[in-house]
Formats: sequence, C-alpha cells, structure tokens
Amino acid sequence: MTSPTRVFPAPKVPEVFVIFWVVKLLTTGIGETASDFLGTWNVAAAGVIGVGGFFAALWWQLRATTYHPVRYWVTVLMVAVFGTMIADGPHVALGSPYYVDAAIYLVLLIGLLTWWRRSEGTLSVHSITTARRERFYWGTVLLTFGLGTALGDTTATNLHLGYWWSVVLFGGLILVPLAAWRLGAGAVGCFWAAYSLTRPLGASVADGLAVSQRHGGLGWTTGVVSALGLLAFAGLVAYLALTHHDEEGHHAVAHDLPDELIGAVSAAGEPEPEGGAALAAGGRLGHLDIPAQRPRHAAGDAET
Repeated sequence: MTSPTRVFPAPKVPEVFVIFWVVKLLTTGIGETASDFLGTWNVAAAGVIGVGGFFAALWWQLRATTYHPVRYWVTVLMVAVFGTMIADGPHVALGSPYYVDAAIYLVLLIGLLTWWRRSEGTLSVHSITTARRERFYWGTVLLTFGLGTALGDTTATNLHLGYWWSVVLFGGLILVPLAAWRLGAGAVGCFWAAYSLTRPLGASVADGLAVSQRHGGLGWTTGVVSALGLLAFAGLVAYLALTHHDEEGHHAVAHDLPDELIGAVSAAGEPEPEGGAALAAGGRLGHLDIPAQRPRHAAGDAET
C-alpha cells in the first residue's frame, strides 16, 4: 500500500556559501565539547539532553514544510551532540579502536548514499523537496558526524598526532574537495567529502582549546569552549534569521543568473545540467548532480 509523499515548496536546506561552512564548523566543535562536558557533569542529564534533544529537534525539523535557519541549525547542533555520543559509545563500552569505528561508519555512510542515489537519482542537497529525501539527508548528516568524530579521535589518539597536528591534517584535507571542484570534479561528491571533514576539523580545534595542557591542549575546559561556541553560533544563526542570506536562490540572484538557474532542482527532482554558469552561483558546492536514473519519487509520485 502506498501513500503520497509530502512535497515542499522549496528545498529545506540553506544555500551553501561561506557562512554555511562557518556555522557547520561551529556545530562540530560545540557537539564535541558539549558531549564531553555533559558526560563528566551528569551521565543521566547527558542522555536526556543528547538523545532527547536530538529526537525533539529532528521531529521539529521534519514536521515543518519550509526551511528556517533556527530550526535547521538547532537540528544540526543536536545531531552534532548525539553524533559524538554514538561515535564515542562503542569505544567506551566495547573498547573498540577508533579506527575500527571510523571504518564501520564509512561503510554505513557509503551504503546509505548508494541507497539514496539509487532511490532518488540525485544526492544534491538542493533536491531536498520531499519528505523521503529529507529523511535520507538527515540520516546521511548523522553518519557524517559519527564518521568524523571517530576519524578525529583516530588521528589524535591512535596515531598520536595530538589535537593541533590533527587540525593541520584535516585543515589541509578539507581543501582537497574544494580544489577538486574548482578543477571540474563533481560538485555533489566534493560537497559531501568536505561536509564529512568539517567534523574532525572542528572537533580537533575544540578539543585542542578545551583539554588540559598536560594532554596537549590549552586548558580552557569543555564548559568554557562550549559556552563560547554557543554564543558565536547563536549570533550567526540570528543574523541568518534576520537577513535571510542563506535562503535558496539568494546568491544566484546576487550574481544575476537567469531565472532558470535559480533554485537548482525543481520539485520534480530534476537537477540542473553541468555548466560554468551554475558554478558561478556564489560557490554553491553541492549543487549539481547527474542522476543515474530518473528519480522514482518525484513530486506527486507515491512513496512506499
């Protein structure tokens, strides 16, 4: 038996430009230190806030039909806290090495992306115009946080690089997708690669600031780093809520693109064709995709 899928009037994700990456990096750092702070403060409270906050924020986001920066970024923040917990959990409870956890999350992430691509024909974040695609999107986001957390702990702990050399490593690696995209590589693949790498980069910075000097950090403590991160996060999200600078199509308009290039993917899920004009749309990494097949769950189709 089938039921009609919900279709949204516009993608339920923000425009991908500089401030998107800044806020995303902030959430990764806050998620890392807030999870550690809650775990040392009160385990029961950590469970209520981390797990309960994650499901409450996700429910809030999924029930809406339009994008709003406060709702979206609060959900990302709670995914960051919860993602840290599910990445650290196997290591703490089972004693598994972080690199094993990272390998498991990588396999899960590849599997989910493959399922998403085969089901919808596109992995573009600008195609999030149906409820089914949004569920794929948030599942992928959660797995990138789990993978990134385990990767950051692998380099800092298992490979003994420490936090600051991990910052150098992931700071260099995150430039690779950007360079590849500028050289003509597929924007969607480059977007998800960079998105995954924001987690270990932001978490390494936050840990380097928070942990004691004896363990290679600056000793600001997880509580202070979390509080400072939350202040910056709140300020930037408030700015986006007031200015609407991250709404879909805003930067395409700013670059005087033709109307047909604004809002890259229609409700029917058709990705725009590859082309230099689209790449000029304010650095919209993650915007383009060539479907392997026509999406089976286009607007108005039935969802299983």
